[in-house]
Amino acid sequence: MTVSKPPEEQTSVADVPRHADPGWWIYRGTGRPIEGIDLAEVMPPPPPWRDFDGGPLPESDEPPPDDGEAVRRLGRAHHRSGQRVSAAELDMVNAALFLRRPLLVTGRPGTGKSTLAYRIARELGLGRVLRWSITSRTTLKSGLYEYDAIGRVQAAGARSAAAGDPGASVAEPPIGEFLRLGVLGTALLPHRLPRVLLIDELDKSEVDLPNDLLGIFEEAEFPIPELERIRNRSPELAVFTDDPDGSAIVAGGRVRCRAFPVVVITSNGEREFPPAFLRRCLRLEMPEPDAEQLAAMVVAHLLEAKGDARRELIEEFVRRSAEVGGGLPADKLLDAVYLATSGAYSGDGVAWPRLMDALWQQLSSAVR
Repeated sequence: MTVSKPPEEQTSVADVPRHADPGWWIYRGTGRPIEGIDLAEVMPPPPPWRDFDGGPLPESDEPPPDDGEAVRRLGRAHHRSGQRVSAAELDMVNAALFLRRPLLVTGRPGTGKSTLAYRIARELGLGRVLRWSITSRTTLKSGLYEYDAIGRVQAAGARSAAAGDPGASVAEPPIGEFLRLGVLGTALLPHRLPRVLLIDELDKSEVDLPNDLLGIFEEAEFPIPELERIRNRSPELAVFTDDPDGSAIVAGGRVRCRAFPVVVITSNGEREFPPAFLRRCLRLEMPEPDAEQLAAMVVAHLLEAKGDARRELIEEFVRRSAEVGGGLPADKLLDAVYLATSGAYSGDGVAWPRLMDALWQQLSSAVR
């Protein structure tokens, strides 16, 4: 596939991943938007067992714009230095795109697992990432939708009071005004292009959630009973979505997917998942970032950070990260470089090392 880019976006030999392109890759791991392609035309058809025919498609079917989180995660989109990624990442992300399967990303904290979702979304032009942060209280239903029945009753009472006659017949407020799709429900809405869904830290969930997700990922649709009960008199209803100011039409009381979302599931390896769940996911282990990757990350976020101080900080960070058992999160390096370029750096050999010791101490919940 040939992709044309404007001069400021064109890639040098040092920018691209150092792997021979096998010709079937769509995602290349640069973190920069690919220009001159229509992803819907480039993507191959799904396997027959992953082909979904949901609808109706919305009138405006463009992915919602990024809300600024990608810049916070990835840095500037148009910097010259691209981050080198592993061949395993390129293979598995592209396989997930082709097979329409979730990608389970494992690795220690700070290796860029969740950042991968934002890199995919930016590079492929898939708009705002839908992020579902998992806790021990997270349920499947909370990810699909929420219905505020009490709010609707209160609104009906307020309408009756405003009419001045408690016994008067007052139309109930539309049910769609009190129903909001969750992150997962929004990702499964029918679109021409897939949304990117980040399910962050699934290992924090209750034991049943992975199996519950398995059913949803296989069917790629779900009912909303509150809407199914009234589908004969209201076959299509507008509801709110997880996107800011977003709304969507639900037909027949069911949300039915068309383009299966790009699902990135992160795990810190704190628990085992059911075998059936693992069989239906593609798996990627994120390696420790090396000095070159860390330098590219610093340039992306802090383009003005140059000189010996930056190089020395990167070398020191790599050394300390190797010394501690669990490694150090990469964002700790950004903190140090920002301090150094903001005037906090001192060459006195006392204050600055003390500050780095505090910033780069091994993460632990123990109180000393």
